[in-house]
This record gives sequence, C-alpha cells and structure tokens, in this order.
Amino acid sequence: MPKFVSLYTGAGGLDLGFIAAGYTPVFANDINADAMKTYTAASEMISRRIGRPLSHRIVTGDIREVEQLPERGCADLVIGGPPCQGFSVAGKMDPNDPRSRHVFDFLAMVERVQPKAFVMENVKALAQNKRWSGTIADIRAKAESIGYKTHLKVLNSADYGVPQIRERMILVGFKDESAYESFVYPEPTVGTPVPVSSVLNSLPRAGQPGNDQVCTAKVTTANTPILRVSPFAGMLFNGQGRPMDMGRPAPTLPASMGGNRTPIVDQETLDTGARQWVVQYHDELMRGGKVAEAVPRRLRRITVQEAAAIQTFPRDMPWYGSQSSRYRQIGNAVPPKMAFEVAKVVGAALGLRLTTDAGMLEKLGVQQGAEMVDPA
Repeated sequence: MPKFVSLYTGAGGLDLGFIAAGYTPVFANDINADAMKTYTAASEMISRRIGRPLSHRIVTGDIREVEQLPERGCADLVIGGPPCQGFSVAGKMDPNDPRSRHVFDFLAMVERVQPKAFVMENVKALAQNKRWSGTIADIRAKAESIGYKTHLKVLNSADYGVPQIRERMILVGFKDESAYESFVYPEPTVGTPVPVSSVLNSLPRAGQPGNDQVCTAKVTTANTPILRVSPFAGMLFNGQGRPMDMGRPAPTLPASMGGNRTPIVDQETLDTGARQWVVQYHDELMRGGKVAEAVPRRLRRITVQEAAAIQTFPRDMPWYGSQSSRYRQIGNAVPPKMAFEVAKVVGAALGLRLTTDAGMLEKLGVQQGAEMVDPA
C-alpha cells in the first residue's frame, strides 16, 4: 500500500482524501496542538471504518525542531499545506512574514525523505499574484534542484462536488520523468456546482444535537453599508461574515470564523425556499432606502458542524479545542473530497494501485454533496 508523510497536517483534510484513495500515512506533523488532537481522534475513527490500523507517528511541534524525523525512503509521497497567511489576500500579503518560509521547510523535508512525488497546497495568490511571482519561481527552482519537476495549477473545490468556491494552488512534483510527463490534473467531477443549501439541509436544525456548536456572534446591519451589484457582496452587515447565497456554493470559508467574520445563513430560506431577506434589503438600499435598525431572527451564522460539512469533513468528525479553534481548523483545511481527486491522479501518474471508487469516501463519512453520509 502506498505511503505518505503529512506535513502542516492541521485537522487532516488533505490526509482524509489520500487515505480514501488507498494511501496510508507513516508520519503526520503540525504545530497546532488542538488540530493534532482532532487529527489523532479522527485517525482512530478512520481506522475502525477501513478495518486496518493507522499506526503512524503523529507529532505536535514545529517541524524544524522535531526530533526523529521521517527517514529517507519511508514514503512514496510527501503532502501538506504550509502556512499561507503571508501569501493570502485575506491577510497582509507581507513578503517578510516568517510563516512564508515554511514552503521551503516543506521542500527540505521532501529532500530528506526523497519520495516519488510531493503535493503542496497553498492559496491561489501564491500561484497567480504578481507580488509572489518571484517566490513561486524560487519554490519551483528549489524543487528542481533537489530532483523534482513540478506542475502548477489552481483548482476550485466546487468543480469536485464541494459546496464551496475554494480556489487553491496545487503544486505537484515528480522525481521520475515519465511520471511527470504522464501527470494530468483531475477533470471536474460535477457539471453543476453543489449549492450550499443541500448540505446545510442535510444536517439537523441549528441548535439541535448533531448541529449544536452555534456561533453566538450577532448579525447587525452596518450603519454605512457598502453596496455592490450582488446582495451577497459588499458590506451590508458589521464584520466580514457575509450572507451566503443558498442557491450557490458557499464562498471560501476563512480561518477567522467564530465571530462576526462567520458567514450568514437565512434559516427561513433553508426551511421553506423563501426569497432571502438580504436580497430584499439590498434592493431597498439600492433604491435609496434607509438602513434597517435590526435584522430578523431568521438570519444567523453557520455552526461549527455546518462549516465542517461545507468543507466535506465527516459528519461525526471529532473536533477538539475552543470554538474559535475548531472554526480555524476547518477554515485552514483542504476539502477531503477535492483531495481525493488529487490523490487519484497523482497515483495514476506513479502507476500505483489505488481506490478510484468514491465509495471509500462514503465509508469514511466524507460529505457527498446533496446527501449526508452517516456511516454505521
């Protein structure tokens, strides 16, 4: 069975996709203690579902300071998503942010392990923003200097059945020339994007068991709203948590969820299909109407479980840490469903025998778009 080393693992979204495709982890590391607790508990849950133990080493700490690092030749792949805050348009895009250097620490581990291939995930801006053109060129040059030719592309998770528009850079490096030449990124698996309402409606109502980790941050109207053509853009409410269009995939979930940056849901629209309140309110403002003094109770923020479902994590994923920590783990993750598609095409290029049936995703409990899989 193909093996992988997981770096900057977080809660394990990328790992879940690769495990579902038939790989097995030998080492996982992240500096975030809550994320590692979540990952450890999830690994035990997955072991029971697939009928084989995941007995890999799980290490909490800075990878640059970890003792007993994985050895050369221990894995076929190294995968991970180094911290993106320095590169992200959601952050300060600071070229001097020390976290930006972790992409090179990732490659240092690739050089140590010497896998057949590696998969590095990061924000779209690193691949496409001119500010980072020199950085991505340096990353690819470093990879080539240690023996890996790379492919680079931005993938949108909505193309793979994830009910979320989440664009991420996927950098794939191969040691073998023939594997490099044969590699192709996964084709979209859905023709019509999955609306966020489908996954939210598959959960219990917010506040009920199974969906009870509610966000208590109030939804309040901005005194000076910023209007855009779309009612789901601009700034109609205080904070950066904008309302979601229930008929479309969710916008990218940020790691900063937990307060007024948490996306907003219209419960009445979920329940009855009624026109969203924000659409009517936006229309009134566009006609010169007054700012609403209060918002109806039908507007609320997404729960922890809803955020996890939008990211396609299993329904019973065992989250650890404070509520803000749980939101952060979810917002930092790679959707397992998209990771599964990446895992398959990397394996195909390497000639590995892997699982290509999405039935394994169901076995692990990974969310399947309009249907909620609740494994026994």
